[in-house]
Amino acid sequence: MTYLIDRRLQGKNKSAVNRERFLRRYKAQIKDAVGRAIKGRSITDIENGEKVSIPVKDVGEPSFGHAHGGVWETINPGNQEYLKGDLINRPKGGGGAGRGKAGNSDQLTEDDFIFELSREEFMNYFFEDLELPNLVKTQLTATTEFKNQRAGYNMSGTPSNIHVLRSLRGALGRRIAVGGNSRKRVIEAERELEELLLEGAPLDAPRVVELKKLIHHLHTRLLAIPFIDPFDLRYSNRVKVPKPMTQAVMFCIMDVSGSMDETRKDTAKRFFILLYLFLKRAYDKIDVVFIRHHTAAAEVNEEEFFHSRESGGTVVSSALHLLDKIIEERYGGGSWNSYVAQASDGDNWDNDSVLCRQLLVNTIMPKVQYYTYVEITDGPPQNLWEQYSQIPDHHPHFAMQKIVTPADIYPVFRELFKKQPK
Repeated sequence: MTYLIDRRLQGKNKSAVNRERFLRRYKAQIKDAVGRAIKGRSITDIENGEKVSIPVKDVGEPSFGHAHGGVWETINPGNQEYLKGDLINRPKGGGGAGRGKAGNSDQLTEDDFIFELSREEFMNYFFEDLELPNLVKTQLTATTEFKNQRAGYNMSGTPSNIHVLRSLRGALGRRIAVGGNSRKRVIEAERELEELLLEGAPLDAPRVVELKKLIHHLHTRLLAIPFIDPFDLRYSNRVKVPKPMTQAVMFCIMDVSGSMDETRKDTAKRFFILLYLFLKRAYDKIDVVFIRHHTAAAEVNEEEFFHSRESGGTVVSSALHLLDKIIEERYGGGSWNSYVAQASDGDNWDNDSVLCRQLLVNTIMPKVQYYTYVEITDGPPQNLWEQYSQIPDHHPHFAMQKIVTPADIYPVFRELFKKQPK
């Protein structure tokens, strides 16, 4: 029988094996916590880790103990209130040391077990059922940035850039080179002195006295060699070299009319998060632009984008006009890769849907890298879907899918961004 013992060093106060076992055992509770974290996070902040709290009742483990066995009678000194057989009233309020404060369900209690997921663990749970596909890019435009790169060593520089190892290595080599001759003469003189003393030469013999003076003089010379000299110092040298950096802009377009309730907005947010994470792995720099619309469109921040709600009808073309304007003013010239994600329940004025198709085919699609449209509804396709379904015939980098429940987000995203055949 073969035994494998894992002796790899772990981080301070951490056990990778026990942590992995814990994450595997409480997988369901952690996935629920990740789902709650997604709702309260910013799109651009989704990649960080997360503090997860699990009720202590869910992390309890069986334990063995020693029971007394038999019948026991105990005497508690100082009891002046109760006698054997008396009934004790239940404490008012149902409190306990581990129940925390009532009235605020969001507040952590003493019974919550809290630990922190790393960025990699958080992303693994988030993408557990999804494999990010490879999006074929028709154009890759890069801007130039500069990064510092090592370029050997200098004999001058700032103290913070001193390379200690290289400096000490140079000092050691200098001491060996400078003192090599003296060290050799010391060894020869000490050997000769030892031979004379073994032969019985007196301590006051002229040769013995001469050798002692020579050895003392050579040792003094060796000790006078400095341990380190300014000549030995070496400084790390860094030069700036051009670094190609790809950049992209992600447009999030969403209908915020009365028909888009909070459930549909939450579904749309999850889809936008997936697209952002996908682009983050392909580009070094990403700008995110939020456009919301009902009868009129406006560029807003993320908080207003997801949590504002308007009443009235829907005019999708207003958002497309604003999208085209922003691309022309800020992201034109071919230096940006533009990606658009549009989420709607499909409701739109009939005449406006035709205008939307014309805007996309003739104006917007030639300027963007990829355009995705998701219709969040459990009913039949709306008029906007019927018009959008004609766009892929003109532009193959336009994709559309329907989302009914949040469980459809991952399959829809995988279908939208599946690897294109070559």
